[in-house]
Amino acid sequence: MSIGYACLAQAVPGTDIKKCLIKNASPQRLRELIASNLDALLNMVEYNISNGIHLYRVSSDIIPFASSPINTIPWADEFKERLAMIGDRIKHSGMRVSMHPGQYTVLNSPNEKIADAAYAELDYHALFLDSLRVDASHKLVLHIGGVYEDKAAASARFIQRFRSLPERVRGRLVIENDDRSYNISDVLAISASTNIPVVFDNLHHLANPSLGSIPQQEWIAACASTWGKLDGRQKIHYSQSDPNRKPGAHSATIRIDEFMDFYDCLAGEKPDIMLEVKDKNISARKCMLCVERFDTLYELEKEWGRYKYLVLEHSQSHYQAIRELLKDKQAFPARAFFRLVESAMDLPLDRGSTINAASHVWGYFKDAGETPQKRRYFKALDEYAARKGSLATVKRSLYSLAEQHGQAYLLSSYYFLDSRATRTD
Repeated sequence: MSIGYACLAQAVPGTDIKKCLIKNASPQRLRELIASNLDALLNMVEYNISNGIHLYRVSSDIIPFASSPINTIPWADEFKERLAMIGDRIKHSGMRVSMHPGQYTVLNSPNEKIADAAYAELDYHALFLDSLRVDASHKLVLHIGGVYEDKAAASARFIQRFRSLPERVRGRLVIENDDRSYNISDVLAISASTNIPVVFDNLHHLANPSLGSIPQQEWIAACASTWGKLDGRQKIHYSQSDPNRKPGAHSATIRIDEFMDFYDCLAGEKPDIMLEVKDKNISARKCMLCVERFDTLYELEKEWGRYKYLVLEHSQSHYQAIRELLKDKQAFPARAFFRLVESAMDLPLDRGSTINAASHVWGYFKDAGETPQKRRYFKALDEYAARKGSLATVKRSLYSLAEQHGQAYLLSSYYFLDSRATRTD
């Protein structure tokens, strides 16, 4: 089984997906964006390969305005070789990719224009996966759509529209329960009429359960029977609810003990698990390191290198506890490691700890010559220490120094996640 993430990698340089306003979508600009986004996709694929991630959802935004008349570029032909090369990297690594058309792709809408737009959007996604030359186990995930005051009629309309889709779309399509309209029993009923594989989403199931007290593991087993040989391994979606937001909102990270309780209850052959979480690949790595077997401490130490300054700015005692934990080179204490990380992240930041962590990061540049970036850092640090500036400004100045000096170790650090989120292209 594989554990993966959706669309955008965190703390991986060179993986930003770029967009533009529709008024700026000239053929030249679209070609530039497509070329840049395919480079970003390749970088994400390479990151996944080097970090043992074999399940990944490609962003629908890779080809801007792909299903719109605005985009007249024959991108599948113009970028044919580039797409095939990326597909080769995916196939040769054993990675499985998918795509998930957005919420406005509503196949069962009674509005014919909306349905036609859904046809076009699904056709684009299928063409993209076809252009990667990956087989039918690489899927398109779709929700059923709206109820429109008559669920039976809306379900029948979905089935009818599905049957009129091109074969290249039908062969890739899988359907998923949602958090409002179609629960898992509704989706399984549609699957029984169409033979479409079903993706079980645990958080949607909690928000929109089927009647009765059937455990979710039994629903997952029922969904498994919908996956045929050509469809590949059963896939499910897993997420946790953010306690500080409305029910159903995805959490910032996957809490490892809650995930492991869920994982341990999965009977028989484990399905592929797509995590839907804000920190993306970071949680994917966390869960992988806790369920897989490793002969050495290398992978956990590599992850510690990405976490260390983020942990340090929250808690020096947790930082020291993790260092002690990793001294035993014969053990692989992944779950204990991530419990300490999560515990540190739960602590509020204080100014002294954040300045201490920034000073540790600054140590990578202290012997370099005087530069404008250095002066900006000291100015930002002084203003922050005097409560006149922000920590994000301090981190952005350090990130600029890391870019200037090519510090790949720092550029992939989770310490900069908050500050990078405020950067603009």
